[in-house]
Amino acid sequence: METRLIDSFTDESFRESFMLYFGELGITVRDWEGLFREMDTAGRGNLAYLCTDGGKAVGFIQFCLMECAGWFMTKTLGFIREFWVAPEYRGRGCGSELLGIAEGYFMERGVTSIALTTDTAPGFYIKQGYRHDPGVAAKNGDPVYIKHLY
Repeated sequence: METRLIDSFTDESFRESFMLYFGELGITVRDWEGLFREMDTAGRGNLAYLCTDGGKAVGFIQFCLMECAGWFMTKTLGFIREFWVAPEYRGRGCGSELLGIAEGYFMERGVTSIALTTDTAPGFYIKQGYRHDPGVAAKNGDPVYIKHLY
């Protein structure tokens, strides 16, 4: 398997895997082109790692740096936006590898904590060292999980 960084969401392999992911979640998108354009231009620094096997996309992790600010201080978190592994590759280490690569990206930039939301795979994230944080609320209402890198 091969993993590569995606910094433009015009990448066809990423687009195909993202559409499979949304299909699996039952999410309908009227304007795919607009969605991918927004990913490129939202100003949030979206990146992704794409995992392929024999040229076929089998998983991705989309992430960005997120600035959390209060009245007295700020903190930069790593944020896992979207994460998907093809059903036939689940349980084979692809997801753990993608998550580890994204965590490495954050560590290289001095980020000490990562946040994500999930309603589909909490057991996977707990196994990877993430902990549910009931004191953090996500706009989508999903539980928030945090991992402190060091």
